Amino acid sequence: MSEAGREPSPAAPPAVAAAAPEERKPKEPEREKLPPIVSASAGATAGLDKGAKGQISTLSSVVSSVSQKKEAAENRNSPTHLVFPNIKNVRDLPPVSLDVRQKQRTSIDTLSSEMKAPVLSEPVLPVQPKTMKDFQEDVEKVKSSGDWKTVHDFYLTTFDSFPELNTVFKKDVTASFNTIEDSGINAKFVNAVYDALLNTPQDIQKTVLKGIINSLLREWKGPRTKDDLRAYFILLQNPQFNNTSTYVIYAHLLRQIATLVEADHHFLVHWLKKLSQKSFKQLVERLLQFISLRLFPAKPEEFPPITKCSWWIPSASKVLALLNTANNLVHPPLIPYTDFYNSTLDHIDLMEEYHTWQSFGNSHRFSFCQYPFVISIAAKKIIIQRDSEQQMISIARQSLVDKVSRRQRPDMNMLFLNMKVRRTHLVSDSLDELTRKRADLKKKLKVTFVGEAGLDMGGLTKEWFLLLIRQIFHPDYGMFAYHKDSHCHWFSSFKCDNYSEFRLVGILMGLAVYNSITLDIRFPPCCYKKLLSPPIVPSDQNTPVGICSVTIDDLCQIMPELAHGLSELLSYEGNVEEDFYSTFQVFQEEFGIIKSYNLKPGGDKIPVTNQNRKEYVQLYTDFLLNKSIYKQFAAFYYGFHSVCASNALMLLRPEEVEILVCGSPELDMHALQRSTQYDGYAKTDLTIRYFWDVVLGFPLDLQKKLLHFTTGSDRVPVGGMADLNFKISKNETSTNWLPVAHTCFNQLCLPPYKSKKDLKQKLIIGISNSEGFGLE
Repeated sequence: MSEAGREPSPAAPPAVAAAAPEERKPKEPEREKLPPIVSASAGATAGLDKGAKGQISTLSSVVSSVSQKKEAAENRNSPTHLVFPNIKNVRDLPPVSLDVRQKQRTSIDTLSSEMKAPVLSEPVLPVQPKTMKDFQEDVEKVKSSGDWKTVHDFYLTTFDSFPELNTVFKKDVTASFNTIEDSGINAKFVNAVYDALLNTPQDIQKTVLKGIINSLLREWKGPRTKDDLRAYFILLQNPQFNNTSTYVIYAHLLRQIATLVEADHHFLVHWLKKLSQKSFKQLVERLLQFISLRLFPAKPEEFPPITKCSWWIPSASKVLALLNTANNLVHPPLIPYTDFYNSTLDHIDLMEEYHTWQSFGNSHRFSFCQYPFVISIAAKKIIIQRDSEQQMISIARQSLVDKVSRRQRPDMNMLFLNMKVRRTHLVSDSLDELTRKRADLKKKLKVTFVGEAGLDMGGLTKEWFLLLIRQIFHPDYGMFAYHKDSHCHWFSSFKCDNYSEFRLVGILMGLAVYNSITLDIRFPPCCYKKLLSPPIVPSDQNTPVGICSVTIDDLCQIMPELAHGLSELLSYEGNVEEDFYSTFQVFQEEFGIIKSYNLKPGGDKIPVTNQNRKEYVQLYTDFLLNKSIYKQFAAFYYGFHSVCASNALMLLRPEEVEILVCGSPELDMHALQRSTQYDGYAKTDLTIRYFWDVVLGFPLDLQKKLLHFTTGSDRVPVGGMADLNFKISKNETSTNWLPVAHTCFNQLCLPPYKSKKDLKQKLIIGISNSEGFGLE
């Protein structure tokens, strides 16, 4: 049946022939604001791009002009090329109602069940016309007949309205599916229809786009039903939106999804997390591409002027936030968090974005910092470094002003954090210096070893860090326990009178980030999660810090054997109370004395049973990772934040803080080869060619040992291997000698070995038997 002759579905809202009276008036600035969407990492809400407000591109004018250009230039016989249908007199989307824009929002994770799943009356849908098998048979018949009419009619009907989309793709047309865990959509059918769509003639693809436009232009009265949400969910997966010629339609779809109320977003988030990894990744990549091409269009004339579509990027960012939230709800995540990075943002003025966010927060002024999950770790490091530099300059300037105002002669040393320490009293001297110079922690760090000549050009600073870390983390020092099974350190729970040395470690980590030094520290991921709890030091000193929600998975990263035992307890099928005879009490050895602690009041008298064992495991985990080390970690937390106190920390995930402190575990030895500098050698020398042949052929563990031997860490700075400034120097000694490393300068001294076999043998011996620092 032709479109003109089809009867509208009973439930379909009528298309509006003319704009409502109030829309003929000049649009007010409020017209442009979008309601907020929860950002998974910061709960950020976004407003609009900078630009002229009240100027929204009309869908009709853009569709008409773009389609005319495209149809004149493109080959109509191409089955995969997408262009707009030439639709006349199509009006703009209806305005967002003020009550929706101004409604106070809460995080979707804190909504009550009543708010999350309001039961709305759903319209009665027509009888489902075709099954997936019917559709696939129709597509197969086309191969032999060449007649697309049946398939064309299917697409024409299916995408004509939201009710029709539900009619075709709902598993059960009569069911409401008002649950967050089941969208009620036949995902395989949706994929089959979209896969076939890209191989259909152009007129069918244009028909689908025309139907989507008609659906988006309907006048909405009252709240959305779950069928409306299902329609948005289906349309969002349309692969036609990969093509820039469909971006105007795509933008309006994203805008309508972005302006849904919080409860509707809650449903969409939980439906999105049920997508296949492939489909989910495609959605993310499509949105990132949309943002990138709007920022840097290959053909600027292809899109409306930025002043008329300033809402494109905020809308896409908000929908991307829904996907990020969905990804974080799945364990393990559907895709790595790094897949949300948009490398295009590395080329914009990041500090302007940061200052906009600093000045306006999560108000109507849009900034990518409201959605930090799209900013790469390299870009975040730039923001943090520049923010640090500005703080350093500000504090140094204030010191100069204070000196001059007191009529004293300025001293250039006052511009730095000058550390004078003795090697024989390294920890105590460092602690005393940092305590006395607490006001100078944000200045550039310079280290001097007492009794030793020489200026600190970076080498002495790195040596100071390496020596301190090696001494503080030594098992005999007692501050941290090393767990061999997990290869990481954790805070000792021993009670003491003074926790200042834990504060020192926190300051060291902060100074390392502040001064772009990579530390060889092995803390579990849980540590960095606690370090950002909260990311900004609370003004009330009685507010607990360093306390975060922990699970048995966090415990497994530190004490895998204990975590395994607790997992066995949770899955034990016998009688827990009779067979284990445990209570809500734990025992710890402190300096040879066994001490007991109740996990809850009267815990020593409460037996662990099949019914309460989950509570026992949770309390036990919380005790080990939070309560038993609270004072130690609080001192560590305050030390770190005394240096790194900055809103920029709110942009970071715990994993990203770890990379800033310790570097990335991803090694690229080819990149190291390209960036290596030489002293006494040329890269074409035989010894150097032997060296790289050997190193590139090493297994990963030996490559890590080489990096650890030469730099003091087996991890790579955020900027990659190039940031290591790795150097190979010629060591004019006997070829019987082993290689020598100066870790302070990331330098390897290599004798001129005459054969590859000899070089390989000496190199393996050298890197495998060093203490790991190779300091000289």
